[in-house]
Amino acid sequence: MRIARRGRSISVSAFLLGGAIGIISSTQTWLTVQRADAGADILVPGASALPLLAPLSLAVLALGAALAITGRVLRIVFGVLAAAVSLLLGWSTLQLLVTDPVDAVASTVTEITGLAGDGAMDGVIAAIVPSAWPEIALAGWAILLLGALTVLVTGGGWKSGGRRYRTDAAARAASAGPVDAVDSWDDLSRGTDPTR
Repeated sequence: MRIARRGRSISVSAFLLGGAIGIISSTQTWLTVQRADAGADILVPGASALPLLAPLSLAVLALGAALAITGRVLRIVFGVLAAAVSLLLGWSTLQLLVTDPVDAVASTVTEITGLAGDGAMDGVIAAIVPSAWPEIALAGWAILLLGALTVLVTGGGWKSGGRRYRTDAAARAASAGPVDAVDSWDDLSRGTDPTR
């Protein structure tokens, strides 16, 4: 099956793409608050509208980078974690789009106007208009979920990372001892003292 052979590259790419979309969208305007008091519009970035957006996106990038070299058990763990993150962020993003996101803009409005509380918000906020970024982020979470499912379905059949990632390979090389100057430098690179 072709997807089983390409599962690792598909999954790693999906993790990295989903995380990158999350990081980029966290810096972009998600919501625009149109003011009732004729003041300038207030732009609310993704990181303010959804506080978990940036940290979880960074975590997804780290999972994607580590996924390429992990063993079978960690692949499954990473797949489950990525699926949970994609569902959590997807649900939170969808809530911003389908409900009145006053809570998502409250901290930014308070920071700019100095007003806090529900009554004050009603006097400041005329409308909250979402940009295209929450929808782009939703696409990123869908890509991440597909990558996580690919890991869970095909991860058991992936070849393991090379010998250089295993500690037993370094131990075998150290016990054999250096043969020449190049081997001595290689031992130093692995953290072994070739003079012992």
